[in-house]
Amino acid sequence: MQERWERMDNQGLVFERQQEATAGVFEPVISSPVTRAIFELALRVAPYPTTVLITGETGTGKEVLASYIHRQSPRAKHPFIKVNCGAIPESLLESELFGYERGAFTGARKEGAIGLFEAAHPGTLLLDEISELPIMAQAKLLRALQEREIRRVGGTWSRNVDVRVIVCTNQNLDELVNQGLFRSDLYYRLNVVHFHIPALRERMDEIELLCEHFCKLVNKAYGLYKRFSPEAIEKLKAYHWPGNIRELRNLVERMFVTSPREVIGPTDLPQRYLCPPAVRRETRTLKEIVADAERKAILEALSRSPDRQSAARSLGIDYSTLSRKMNRLGIR
Repeated sequence: MQERWERMDNQGLVFERQQEATAGVFEPVISSPVTRAIFELALRVAPYPTTVLITGETGTGKEVLASYIHRQSPRAKHPFIKVNCGAIPESLLESELFGYERGAFTGARKEGAIGLFEAAHPGTLLLDEISELPIMAQAKLLRALQEREIRRVGGTWSRNVDVRVIVCTNQNLDELVNQGLFRSDLYYRLNVVHFHIPALRERMDEIELLCEHFCKLVNKAYGLYKRFSPEAIEKLKAYHWPGNIRELRNLVERMFVTSPREVIGPTDLPQRYLCPPAVRRETRTLKEIVADAERKAILEALSRSPDRQSAARSLGIDYSTLSRKMNRLGIR
């Protein structure tokens, strides 16, 4: 069951609030040590109101993780509002986030309007593409996070709000801070608990289980009984997935509605999924390759060790070295 609430403001922007009771549809697919470590940490963090930063390439499942944290928290029965910071015109951002009083600007509703922070109270507000937030709006967001209160546009007094904020981005905020495009004080305020979701090409052992999961969803939705052959799965494992999990989900639906066969084989797949890996694989720097390997090794060691000291011993390094590497790689 899903409840939906919509608000259309005077500019025609529509936002929706959802409370998901169909938890099974939104359950994450966990099959690798890396993913398991991420969601185990999410489960530990969920009960607390701390701000969460989720980074990763487009399509890796950042919103799925955010939804999981919300549903595992005491706020699960309250609003979970999602907003794309890059989709709202800069001139409307402040009024949409914090609301406005009557007569605040030309064309405003005469009774004023609540903002997304008030609408999310006492639940969770997901700010996607936080890197697209203009500098001026970043200052207002920082104040709201620090003071846990907001002031509507045109207002003279502040309102307390109890909202858990989760932010997502596919950009490197460290680099944006160095370039002066993102406030350092806001970055440190957001980076309380940091989750980095690796690209799908870095966890290829999840392809088969993810494919099975999406097959079940599409079969159920469309009344079909289709599946991929083992040979087709092997082809998918050799692909580099620039669109990550979202691309895999879309491919499954595409093949199910276009293929006349119940068992989809390699010859049914589009040509781009049949090319040799060497032709398709993206070029990465040695630094990126080493960082990815270190991140994977550390997460695997942490997942099978009772504490950091044991994880450090299993990796053959001392505790201080492990701590420095975790900080550099964004592992919390």
